[in-house]
Amino acid sequence: MQEEVTQKTVALSIQTAKLTADVLQKAVRKLLAAKKNKSHELHRGRQTMKQLMRHNTGVSNIEVTKDNIKAFESTAKKYGIDFAVKKDISVSPPRYLVFFKGRDADVLTAAFKEFSARNLAKEKKPSIRKLLKTMKEKAQQKTRQREKVKTRERGVEL
Repeated sequence: MQEEVTQKTVALSIQTAKLTADVLQKAVRKLLAAKKNKSHELHRGRQTMKQLMRHNTGVSNIEVTKDNIKAFESTAKKYGIDFAVKKDISVSPPRYLVFFKGRDADVLTAAFKEFSARNLAKEKKPSIRKLLKTMKEKAQQKTRQREKVKTRERGVEL
């Protein structure tokens, strides 16, 4: 254990006119206080279940399909929702559960309304590839109709 303690180093920069023991003591206290506060910061946005449970609030969950996870993340980020995604592999195909803080339930319902409205709007839009394919077929049909015989037989009658 002694080796571990002696091998640790700390970088500390102080700008002062006269370096005294009192100034050094204050600087070290500030450094230790900053390290202590940093370890207790709560995470925001997508996080692990362990980090979500550190918020000390009740947790609720909803089920989301695999395709919608990334799309949901952008909406959750917009509304500032803290959530964790858990994959349930006991069922085939696997289910994806989104866990969020219980007090975020109202915000989550608003986020899901916007998310579902955006998904419905995407589904109603025609696919550009399908539209392009149909337009190509129509163009080919028109060119087939336009084709004319360009060779004319000139009969010379005597």
